[in-house]
Amino acid sequence: MLIDGFGRKHTYLRISLTERCNLRCQYCMPAEGVDLTPSPKLLTHNEILRLANLFVTSGVDKIRLTGGEPTVRKDIHDICSNLSSLKGLKTLAVTTNGITLAKKLPMLKQCGITNLNISLDTLVPSKFEFMTRRKGHHKVIESINAAIDLGYNPVKVNCVVMRGFNDDEICDFVNLTVDKPINVRFIEFMPFDGNVWNVKKLIPYSEMLDTVAKKFPTLKRLCDHPTETAKNFQIDGHVGTVSFVTSMTEHFCAGCNRLRLLADGNLKVCLFGPSEVSLRDPLRSGAGDEELREIIGAAVKRKKASHAGMFDIAKTANRPMIHIGG
Repeated sequence: MLIDGFGRKHTYLRISLTERCNLRCQYCMPAEGVDLTPSPKLLTHNEILRLANLFVTSGVDKIRLTGGEPTVRKDIHDICSNLSSLKGLKTLAVTTNGITLAKKLPMLKQCGITNLNISLDTLVPSKFEFMTRRKGHHKVIESINAAIDLGYNPVKVNCVVMRGFNDDEICDFVNLTVDKPINVRFIEFMPFDGNVWNVKKLIPYSEMLDTVAKKFPTLKRLCDHPTETAKNFQIDGHVGTVSFVTSMTEHFCAGCNRLRLLADGNLKVCLFGPSEVSLRDPLRSGAGDEELREIIGAAVKRKKASHAGMFDIAKTANRPMIHIGG
């Protein structure tokens, strides 16, 4: 069911729990905001569990919870408890902006969260407020430290790098890895509806790598798993690691093993592809598990070999990132 026409086996499902968020990041949400899907059209707790179970029994062994901001969903602890009990699931991860994470993390860990990605694009509070249109930089730092204290290793810190905004902080982020088990992940700026993508804002992987290598000459490439989205590096003497997510300049489509279930129940087989298929509608119309499997399998079979180039992506109609799930 989860093997596409190019032989790629899909073992990783990203589930968006909500379109709501407590930040307004410029690369994720248009300045004018977005129209949120009405609550009755979003997947319920039980619908998420039923669909997740279908994927896990078909070979998915890793689920990542995204949003919006997943921690704003009131039943997130119950969802995590139930997902973590699915037989065959090895990893239950969450990607979060960290604003409310510090106080919720002890319970989330008890409920089965094994891996964490925390988004932070600047180490300067005033820049944070400009980029997110909200205060709260100190809360994100608290969450990163709380995750370390709770034993998460590594704590992944996602940083979208944009020219003229935070490209001067690349080495400051690398310094976070000196004595802490942090994996800093530098992400190329990607185009989505409403985020005013411009190639001039894009800092390519080659330029980021050169910046880091000049300051840290002992930077060495690690051996990456074939399905890894990042290019991973270690610096001599550093506890943590540094990675680069190169979606725009060096895509990793050949090893893609990821599928996305959006908060409204649509299945998206490629982050940059406009095509989606609803699983919510047939589920609510009484479809059995086998019928749902057929719908999922057909969508996976239609997955293309690779996404388009970045300039074509920028011209293609796609949802804002907050709708898709980070």
